[in-house]
Amino acid sequence: MLQRIADLLLGLPKAEGPAPVATKGLRIPMPDGVHLVADRYTPAGLRSGPVVLVRTPYGRSGPIAALFGSVFARHGLQTVVQSTRGTFGSEGEFRPFHLEREDGIATAEWLREQPWCDGRLATAGLSYLGHTQWAIGPYLDPPLEAMALGVTASEFVSTFYPGGVLAADNMVSWSAMIGRQEERFGALPNPVQKRKTRRAMAHLPLNAADVAAIGKQVLFLRDVTTHAEPDDGYWAMSDHSAEVAGLTVPVSMVTGWYDLFIQGQLRDFRTLQDAGRAPRITIGPWAHGDPASLRISVQDQVGFLRAHLLDDRAQLQRSPVRLYLQQAATWLDFDAWPPESTATESHLRPIGGLGEVVSGEAQPTAFTYDPTDPTPAVGGPLLTGTNKQQDNNVVEARDDVLVFTGEPLIADLDVIGEASATVFVRTELGHADVYVRLCDVDQDGRSRNVTDGILRLRPGAPEADADGIVTVRVQLDPTAYRFRRGHRLRVQVAGGAFPRFARNHGTGEPVASAVDGKANRFEIFHDAAHPSRVTLPVFSR
Repeated sequence: MLQRIADLLLGLPKAEGPAPVATKGLRIPMPDGVHLVADRYTPAGLRSGPVVLVRTPYGRSGPIAALFGSVFARHGLQTVVQSTRGTFGSEGEFRPFHLEREDGIATAEWLREQPWCDGRLATAGLSYLGHTQWAIGPYLDPPLEAMALGVTASEFVSTFYPGGVLAADNMVSWSAMIGRQEERFGALPNPVQKRKTRRAMAHLPLNAADVAAIGKQVLFLRDVTTHAEPDDGYWAMSDHSAEVAGLTVPVSMVTGWYDLFIQGQLRDFRTLQDAGRAPRITIGPWAHGDPASLRISVQDQVGFLRAHLLDDRAQLQRSPVRLYLQQAATWLDFDAWPPESTATESHLRPIGGLGEVVSGEAQPTAFTYDPTDPTPAVGGPLLTGTNKQQDNNVVEARDDVLVFTGEPLIADLDVIGEASATVFVRTELGHADVYVRLCDVDQDGRSRNVTDGILRLRPGAPEADADGIVTVRVQLDPTAYRFRRGHRLRVQVAGGAFPRFARNHGTGEPVASAVDGKANRFEIFHDAAHPSRVTLPVFSR
């Protein structure tokens, strides 16, 4: 009965036959003598067949065992769930992203030598479990049969430091989670601990936020804060993006418009697509960890893997791109990403307008960013906290946020694809962040975020002119969104969004150790010579 309920909740067809057989505690040797522990889930009666490998740092029991163990095996997929190095019984030290390629390849080679494996391997999983797939997928010979990638990307560095700014909220919260996950009750929801972790995001210096959050050091937080400066090659071992174009393995992806990996995952998809491969992707209105995202990911991965391992091709009969158009309550199918659209510019106008370019001269609009009272973040692609779309009115009322609002729309406006902003800015200090957010303002005046982006500036910016005005190009997250008739587009410009992004101290000190800060005056230009603007992909059927 429980198994049938699980299939129903996941949107899977009812599995028939006896329960799968679980073999716990397999010890898999690594080249350096360390042994990693894994559990094998086998469909009843199977002696030898293909294997789906799932490598996780989050343990092999609970939801991981239920979803990637018993659910997969009940639907005919023999699955091995392995704890990564230094986690949940596996030997060695857990240093996220460091040895996943070496350990993953050694595991794959060991699996292919087992009598119950016929030599065919595939991979599955979400988030970090997707990183462990990318760590081996481009390098195995013979190659994998398939990769099922949920809310992940071939490289995580741009997610650690979007626009060159440390993603403080996500990095501190993930560090606190992995630092406590093997403690008794450490993985259970804990409102007191959650509040403590959120307070720790404001701790200075930031590289000690782990102790402030959970009372002990977490090596990952020390790594990610210490190596946040430009041109630091420390994370090169975790970046597999250069191998994406050469990947010949069938790939399926699932992500969400408010997922922190949305840019990277769509970049991977487009690279595969441009290389002549045939990846497929589903994009929903989800943030990272949403139950709906998990459900669709498991549903997709079971169907996709059955197609490539068990020759059940039913679930391959769909368009390569399936996406949810927000505020339209509809799913759209396309043959490629991004769909054909018209790049349409909306210019930041004096006195807070948004629309056609200004003719002639106009004075810049100024504000001051103060790192001791950093501009707060509202919603967006966060691992924890209040994410996705939120009311932005309180933030927009602050003196350190510029707001540019368009006229009411006379018809629905569909924006589908990759958006960007170009802002002409001059700052008092050379060290500054430029944060741009696009919002949807309804008839009641409520402003809700749609997409945003940030870019860190440093002294000597190559695109500064003789007057010190810098041309800042900010990549906004991709989106698919319908702005309803009567609504208005709004653009925010600010010097940060804290604690989602680490505050800019204005001093050039490393983010790991900075404790002091200086207020920084910004001037945003929007005259004919400096047409600050957002560029949106407007879609029309």
